[in-house]
Amino acid sequence: MKTQASSIKSTDSDELLTNSPEPQLYQLKTQLLSKGRSDYVLAKTDLMSVRIKCYAQGGENVLHAHPGEDHTFIVLAGRARFFGKDGEVAELNRNQGIMLPRGSFYRFQSCGDEPLVLLRVGAHKEKIPVSRIGVEGESLPGKSKANKHEDGGSSLLLMPIVGFFLGAGAIGNY
Repeated sequence: MKTQASSIKSTDSDELLTNSPEPQLYQLKTQLLSKGRSDYVLAKTDLMSVRIKCYAQGGENVLHAHPGEDHTFIVLAGRARFFGKDGEVAELNRNQGIMLPRGSFYRFQSCGDEPLVLLRVGAHKEKIPVSRIGVEGESLPGKSKANKHEDGGSSLLLMPIVGFFLGAGAIGNY
């Protein structure tokens, strides 16, 4: 009986190894901006995403929530002021973060004298039809005029600071 159990276990292990997903490597690097905002997916699975976001000024200006996703922001450069449903929650500096449980209403803005760079990690149990909602429960796409997005979704108004990036924990000319 032990032989049969161990061969089943071996077959299961082989199948697990064969069907296992590959790791994804990424680097925390983004172009710094003098105008506009950028948002790049660094890695993602069916349950989790890792993004790097840069804001020359402003932020996510309208109170909103993600009803199906827990997520966190970590400040990599600059400073951010976060607001909740009752007003200001915190001002975050480099290497500080905030956890936003699904359904938590928030907004934020850059409040430093350099571009704001954020690492955003989000996780959800299941996909839902509307991923981002306003305070009335309406769908609120991130790159919409309703969210006070400057260019209504176009990346044509991005103005990079030529030669300046955030990368590997340092801001500099690369």
